[in-house]
Amino acid sequence: MKTTTETPGGNEFAALCRHAWDTLIPARAGYLADVSPHYDEVFHDVAQRTEYTGSLGKTDIAALVVWKRLSAQTRWVTALMSLPDTHVRAVTERAVTAVRDTTLTRSEAARTGRGIIWELPGFRTGDALASAILTAAAPKRMAVYDQRVQHALDTLGLPLTPTPGRYGRYLQLLDDLLHHGAAHADGWTARDIDTALYWMGANPHTPATPDPDHTASR
Repeated sequence: MKTTTETPGGNEFAALCRHAWDTLIPARAGYLADVSPHYDEVFHDVAQRTEYTGSLGKTDIAALVVWKRLSAQTRWVTALMSLPDTHVRAVTERAVTAVRDTTLTRSEAARTGRGIIWELPGFRTGDALASAILTAAAPKRMAVYDQRVQHALDTLGLPLTPTPGRYGRYLQLLDDLLHHGAAHADGWTARDIDTALYWMGANPHTPATPDPDHTASR
């Protein structure tokens, strides 16, 4: 298992990860029960188009802005919309290639893709929309990050600071959770964990599962 400068001592960190599953499992169930199954249709549509085109255009990014419920009344939107779509697609095509590169670890691919997306207006600070774009490019590999996810990680005692390279470290952290989840992580993807974390961040009093075998995890 790869560690980062944010990773606590080995045994302590492993225990934190194992304990996190006591909350992740009911949080994921809560997300599935609480969020409309139709809500992610926009995300899935963008992901399906990206699967075939290998890039995202301004229309795709605009759809993800709505999906993430972000404000479009900001200067970066004007700057982005003023670029030729061919330029936007040229940048996102490189990012798509990076996050799909299986010769790189998940965290390395995330860091590389995030660095490429940085070239576009609106993506030099914050990881919410950038992570949505990268996840649409590789939905079975990447994961979405936002402030609700950060709040959940803070609550679980899992360190993720805002210093440069956060998105790559975030994906490494999700890999660590999958690694230490043992049987509890069977069938889970990084995206499943991010939805559980998102739901936790929105519902900070998420109870831990009373089932020691976690049989109600899915």
